[in-house]
Amino acid sequence: MLPPRALLRSIEGTLMHSIRSGRAGLPLAAAASLLLTLACVDAEAEQDPSKEAKAAAPAALTEEEKTFYFLGTLTGRSLERFSLTEEEMAVVQRGIDDYRAGETITLDGQTYGGRLQQIATERAAQIASAEKAASQAFLDEQAARPGVEKLEGGLLIERISPGDGDQPTPANTVKVHYHGTLRDGKVFDSSVDRGQPFETPLTRVVPCWQRGVSAMKVGEKARLYCPSDLAYGDRGSPPTIPGGAALVFEVELIEVVR
Repeated sequence: MLPPRALLRSIEGTLMHSIRSGRAGLPLAAAASLLLTLACVDAEAEQDPSKEAKAAAPAALTEEEKTFYFLGTLTGRSLERFSLTEEEMAVVQRGIDDYRAGETITLDGQTYGGRLQQIATERAAQIASAEKAASQAFLDEQAARPGVEKLEGGLLIERISPGDGDQPTPANTVKVHYHGTLRDGKVFDSSVDRGQPFETPLTRVVPCWQRGVSAMKVGEKARLYCPSDLAYGDRGSPPTIPGGAALVFEVELIEVVR
């Protein structure tokens, strides 16, 4: 049996192929809706449990209603990649309403399924480009501050407090506490908030960490400013990290694990 994530990707790939070939067996609106649902369920599966959104459903809803409310939040999250205008969102709503009313959908799946993916890709690239420009301006501002060092690849490190222990290599496993934010200060992940140190081989984290943490000594605290090219690139890590985003990590190196 396929693992859940692989099964989701298999279903999604088969359905997309069927849409493009015009053999989906579903009206386009239904097929597109199913694709969007699969995409957001898959995104949930990829997320570290510690990063899950903690959105609260309105208290007045019953438990069953909260389940459907949650479905709505997943659908809304999946639509984020399209950056829809109010007018475009109204057209999406019209498609949903027409399908639910039993209207005959005559749009060609091969044409519009492919176009849907094209629009998502184009808009994601536009968003990443704008974010990368804003992030570079942020990094330039940080680089100009006293005490901020520039390392290989544009990584910036600001040493908060010194350490006098071992210095890891990029091949080592380390135990750290960290607090990760976007350039606007929004927290996307934090071992500090969870109250549990994070242990990882440096070979399994983003290049920013590989280079930044290996420039620290045990006991040291430092702030790492990571260009997107050393973090999650133009793709980002939806839904918490936009494509092209610079990241800031405040890191305390606790131990080099032997």
